[in-house]
Amino acid sequence: MRKAAGFPLVLLVATAATGWMYLLHPALPGPRLGQALPLDDLARHAAVPIAWYLVVWAAAAALLGLYARWAGFERSTAALVLGLAVGVWGYLELGASIAVVRQVSLRSALDTAAHVHAVVVAPAAVAIGVALLARARSGVARAPFLVATVVALGGLLNLLHAILPGSDTGFLHALTPDAAGPLAHAAGVFAAITMLIAARGLARRRRRAWQLALAVDVLSTTLHVLFGFNHGTLASTVVLVLLVARRHDFDRPGDVAGRRIVVARLATALGSIALYALTAIWLNRMAADQPFTLRFASRETLDGLTAVHVSGSPHFTGGFGDWFPLSLLLLGAGALLWTLSAWIAPWRHRVVQEERDRALARALVHAWGADTLAPFVLRADKAYFFSDDETAFLAYRVVNGVAIVSGDPIGPREQLGVVVDRFVAYAHERDWRIAILGASESFLPLYAARGLHALYHGDEAIVDTTSFSLEGRPIRKVRQSVHRLTAAGYTARVLRPSEIAPNVRRELEDVSRDWRGDAPERGFVMALDALFGLGDDEALFVVGFAPDGRAAGFLHFAISRSALSLSSMPRLRTTPNGFNEWLICEGIAWARDHGFERLSLNFAPFAALLAPEAELSGLQEIQRRALLTLKGHFQLDNLLAFNRKFFPRWERRFVVYERRRDLPRVGIAALAAEAYLPFQSERR
Repeated sequence: MRKAAGFPLVLLVATAATGWMYLLHPALPGPRLGQALPLDDLARHAAVPIAWYLVVWAAAAALLGLYARWAGFERSTAALVLGLAVGVWGYLELGASIAVVRQVSLRSALDTAAHVHAVVVAPAAVAIGVALLARARSGVARAPFLVATVVALGGLLNLLHAILPGSDTGFLHALTPDAAGPLAHAAGVFAAITMLIAARGLARRRRRAWQLALAVDVLSTTLHVLFGFNHGTLASTVVLVLLVARRHDFDRPGDVAGRRIVVARLATALGSIALYALTAIWLNRMAADQPFTLRFASRETLDGLTAVHVSGSPHFTGGFGDWFPLSLLLLGAGALLWTLSAWIAPWRHRVVQEERDRALARALVHAWGADTLAPFVLRADKAYFFSDDETAFLAYRVVNGVAIVSGDPIGPREQLGVVVDRFVAYAHERDWRIAILGASESFLPLYAARGLHALYHGDEAIVDTTSFSLEGRPIRKVRQSVHRLTAAGYTARVLRPSEIAPNVRRELEDVSRDWRGDAPERGFVMALDALFGLGDDEALFVVGFAPDGRAAGFLHFAISRSALSLSSMPRLRTTPNGFNEWLICEGIAWARDHGFERLSLNFAPFAALLAPEAELSGLQEIQRRALLTLKGHFQLDNLLAFNRKFFPRWERRFVVYERRRDLPRVGIAALAAEAYLPFQSERR
């Protein structure tokens, strides 16, 4: 019943609004709206001040908006239906009035009414008012994307009109105000580019992008109302109503640091333009028709920035007067776009580890870090995100707008889902996508319950120290390497970081630097970032010494609750074959003697596809061949072959992501985080 009352109420309110304007004729300044009161056409009172017209219809819009709220209409639907109803009724009413006053046919009168500006202004005011007051309805997941698409199309059409050659006629010309002239072209390019920039943020539900799009569209609609109605008036109004009606969809805040950047950019731009303008005018003062003064220079600068003299300044002779105003316009537009881009830019992220956060993360790793990847979260280039009670956390870094999470969250089982939920919300507020690298198979149900997807990434080779043995024919090559290195006079020592003498420390650093060469320090999820960044409870070295007593190579392990995780194994290039195999056997023996049940070796990417005995489908065989083409860059099959020598058990690892279309972006960000690409996020 409430919704059924809408049609008669529209008729009542629309008729009452028109009646009030017939009764009251305040003499307000400003432009007037022609044919708003056609029954007073003979008395030459048909035109109404736009300000008064908008006040009356704003009151009508408020009444209809309150009704829509009471009736439970959704904003977008209510704005469309009630605005259209007012437009149709106003059109028919206006046509009938013109037919009566001018004594013409109803068909001719309706044709005339279709070109009267009031037919557009009244429904536009009602639609905007209803969009402001009616109730919002959430749950339309695609609404931000649809709004962004509409805004982008509007910006693209305006840009085409501004830059395409030809006369100002046709459909594209109708999208800009009739009387704006050359200024419309100058402002149109800026407005169009601004709308296109804002559209990307709208698709990501950015509040600042909505504010920017709304401001530009309000300006565009105002220009249409003041300088000329056409098809663009309706298009601009529809976009404005849509932005107002769906404002609740754009709730993600902007970067708080963006305000300072905006102020800094604005100050820099204004100062630079002012210095440029004053210098140019002073140097060309002889070409001016009046003496150089600060007032004259300021006026010329302002006229150039606002495109008043876009075709040339009348106060300067020669070429300077032709190009100087245009240069100011271009500089102003560029400076404004530069400033606005900082306002709607994604959140910037810089890794800063507070001492308290690092100590808390270390304590949680010691208490709950059973996973072999857990100790790697203690790298200095990762930020920490804690649960509210600080009993669980995850480590991450943002690369190219993707929050790369290092392994599974750490903490009590009941808190892990909570911290994932909070981090996803935290990342979405900042317009970041989510990717979890090195996720274990046991955590996949937790991720799937939150709508996340998993992609197989590879296998981690884990040696069971209690059952490992060098006996038997299958492992004879490793056994031979151990015997060969021992016979050659090589010795191994297992050392905690504090047990390494300064001279040995320098030798290890030299070995690492020589082994790495010109390549960057790679690793993020499954490697440490510094040789001596962790203490005795978190790191371990298995050092191989040459017969002359100098360090020839070493294994660097991170320590978790019941496992050693291999981080790196650099060596001198002159060491004998089997050097690393020998050191690993020494490490396994030490781990077994000291109560560590597992020793994690190198991660083997896509091991299930690269294993020689794997039975693959046709598509998987193509994938295998594609992976092998990357052998020179990523050592894919080499790592697999090396790990297989120790007959480990394999634990599958996954990349967890949000949407399939994010995979290319996630892949690039992951490669950058692991230092396989030149760009990375900012580090401390």
